[in-house]
Amino acid sequence: MKTEIQALLKTAVDALSSNGVIPEDAIGEVPLSRAKDASHGDFASSVALQLAKPARRKPRELAELIVARLAADERIAKVEIAGPGFINLHLSAAARCAVIGNVLSAGAQYGRCSVGAGKRVQVEFVSANPTGPLHVGHGRGAAYGAAVADLLSVAGFDVQREYYVNDAGRQMSILAASVWLRYLQRCGAELPFPVNGYKGDYVRDYAEVLFEEEGDAWASTSAEVLDGLPADETDGGDKEAYIDALIERARELLGDIRYRYVFELGLTRILDDIREDLREFGVEYEEWYSERTLTERGLVNKAIERLREAGHVYEQKGALWFRSTDFGDEKDRVVQRDNGQTTYFASDIAYLMDKFERGFERVIYVWGADHHGYVPRMKAALQALGDDPSRLDFLLVQFAILYRGGERVQMSTRSGSFVTLRELREEVGNDAARFFYVMRAPSQHLDFDLDLAKSQSSDNPVYYIQYAHARVASVMRQLAERGLEHDPANGAAHFGRLDTPHEEALINALSRYPEVIESAALAAEPHQVAQFLRDLAQGFHTWYNAEQFIVDDAQLRDARLGLCLATQQVIRNGLNLLGVSAPETM
Repeated sequence: MKTEIQALLKTAVDALSSNGVIPEDAIGEVPLSRAKDASHGDFASSVALQLAKPARRKPRELAELIVARLAADERIAKVEIAGPGFINLHLSAAARCAVIGNVLSAGAQYGRCSVGAGKRVQVEFVSANPTGPLHVGHGRGAAYGAAVADLLSVAGFDVQREYYVNDAGRQMSILAASVWLRYLQRCGAELPFPVNGYKGDYVRDYAEVLFEEEGDAWASTSAEVLDGLPADETDGGDKEAYIDALIERARELLGDIRYRYVFELGLTRILDDIREDLREFGVEYEEWYSERTLTERGLVNKAIERLREAGHVYEQKGALWFRSTDFGDEKDRVVQRDNGQTTYFASDIAYLMDKFERGFERVIYVWGADHHGYVPRMKAALQALGDDPSRLDFLLVQFAILYRGGERVQMSTRSGSFVTLRELREEVGNDAARFFYVMRAPSQHLDFDLDLAKSQSSDNPVYYIQYAHARVASVMRQLAERGLEHDPANGAAHFGRLDTPHEEALINALSRYPEVIESAALAAEPHQVAQFLRDLAQGFHTWYNAEQFIVDDAQLRDARLGLCLATQQVIRNGLNLLGVSAPETM
């Protein structure tokens, strides 16, 4: 409806332009917003104020000319000019109620739009190092990234969801060394566990798998393992130097083939667990992209060479540096060390290059807020590669802090004392987890209250919304129990009887849903949908408590049931976008 009203106003403005009243080059999109006060109508436009100066007329005078050119339309009951020149438009009762039929006929498609025009967009999210199970912090990135991708898809974008598997970095080598040490302990060796190792129970589980397969055939003595190693942090040494030395000792004692087997054992087991965890959480990807393929396909060297050819790389003390300060970064960045090894940042540049070479018109990274310092260098890299950095977006997600029994739960991947996403889902359910994660802006810290998430009360937003959906299903069951049937055609013919304040507010909310979806998609803000659903549910519950739906008057009964079903449909559509189920019973 908003689009249709805008078109009417645009036609009137164009007519004035044809008559020379308004310069043609001054006309852009006609501003139109929903009236904040119902007494001011349904929609308000400031187009006369916007065009008054180029038209060299007073805003109110121009508003009168625009209104005079408005074509008669049965959807418009009244047009008023307010204040200095605002144009207020009142919809007819039929136009206002038409949304009910629109929702019911469109069904699951209601709210979709074509603003994306098929533009190819990639959303990369979660991409946690495969060094342990996903924890509740990863869960927020998963829920948010999935919701953003789904919103963009519904808004008409061609979306690809991608998980970047960091399977070539130092953390994976630390995991391999950790599994190896637990295996040696399982074989009976008395060995201290490194401060920088991964201490979770899952590491012992993988070591047990290795022991079951190989027995003690791959074992080494404590003396062989510890001989010549530097001191760990607990003995006054450097924990980083110690773990690096331990990794090299593992390679030496196992040999290349056995070391690679231990490495792959940890990687494969954890990655399978992550895939399953996300799948059960309702998060699916079109692509799982291996970091190792960047090197195998020569993309890292290709990216460095492109930067070199463009004059953005220089050599200093045997290392290659990317001159990122030329593009706004705070300092230049090493892309190849003096020993010939390329840096992690070089891989990031190669990955970024490959994204755009795959044909995406826009690339979105969903990162934790602690990665904010990485954004300028990535933008610099894309610009240096000759592309437009405005095509690259970074959506930063603040930490999710879990509270159980009023106390904050501490998390640390290496210490192993973290709450996994799977444990959270088992405790509160997928629906509560998905909704709670996105009900606030990603830029806000999230205090995840487990007690609230599990409560069956109006204070729990997801329960409150789902209950509204289930209540409609209950009304339809009650109708059948009384031997009555809903006549949609009869209801549609009498939607005009839905004139109570509660009904008018609910109808207005339904008509706003497509605007909310478009706004949430373009702003990457699924919390807009969450808030809309809370408000819609509140409007429905208020109406439900104020009126009887199954009344003797068949015209009113069918009209109200139509509004019930339309409300249920919009709730279901919105919940689906957030990855939340819409139950028929509670």
